[in-house]
Amino acid sequence: MTDTLIRTIPEIAVPIAPRRRRESGAGLRTGSHVFLMLLLIAFLAPVAWAVVSSFKQPNDIIRDPLGFDPSTFTLDNFTAMFQDVPIALGFLNTGIVLVVKGGITLFFAPLAAYAFAKYQFVGKDLIFGTVLITLMLPTIVLIIPLLLEMKALGWVNTYQALILPGAIDAFAIFWMRQVISAVPDELLDAARVDGCSEFGIFWRVIVPVIRPGLAGLAVLTIMNIYNDFVWPVIVASSERMATLQVVLSTLAQNITGNRIGADYATVTGELLAASSIALIPLLVLFILLQRHFINGILAGSVKG
Repeated sequence: MTDTLIRTIPEIAVPIAPRRRRESGAGLRTGSHVFLMLLLIAFLAPVAWAVVSSFKQPNDIIRDPLGFDPSTFTLDNFTAMFQDVPIALGFLNTGIVLVVKGGITLFFAPLAAYAFAKYQFVGKDLIFGTVLITLMLPTIVLIIPLLLEMKALGWVNTYQALILPGAIDAFAIFWMRQVISAVPDELLDAARVDGCSEFGIFWRVIVPVIRPGLAGLAVLTIMNIYNDFVWPVIVASSERMATLQVVLSTLAQNITGNRIGADYATVTGELLAASSIALIPLLVLFILLQRHFINGILAGSVKG
């Protein structure tokens, strides 16, 4: 009897510890999933409320903000918004700035990063360190000097003022340098042996290899330009040059009663409709490029 118990004890005790670890691990994963779901709901709830409310009657938005009755949904807010708000002009100005400024960033930042990553020249570390220092400067510190510079050049309320300041971003150079540093030097040497020019090496060898990192930078650059508000509202005060974010800001100010004759509920409905439309470009961009964006983030973090 005793011999039987001794033989059975290890057989019973051994599987208990892993089972407890598995149960503990499963509980931790479940808790993490619940926490992440709560965070997701907390972030998406205001956006979902804005989109749903944009289809409500203006008075229903004020009278019952959390009410949900699809039978009463209407497009009146969108119709009024297109009549009263120059949102098409805002989209046009934002699109021009986005294409030109984004193109400059995505072309010149990798070129500068290529020089820092693959060439040796006098003062390289000092220049790159200076570039990194500019990342530490608060944007608000640069606004007044930049505004005075734009005024001296006569560029206030022009596309030049919206596009050129910040077109070569220090973060973009740093990001691409991390990506290009991971490219083997042997590829560059082989291209030189084949007679490729230095710019040809960059265009035909480097760019295809760093495409995931470049796609990630493109998404970040587009989001940064699209959401930029402070600089456009300062340097482009005229309605003719207003970007989409400035148009939305002007509409939000109307809720306080600045627009003569405007009804509070009507302006709120127009603002929600305009905000819902403004979400569409970034949402489509993320859906189309989410795989490149994730790969780009990983590419930028591979080599320090």
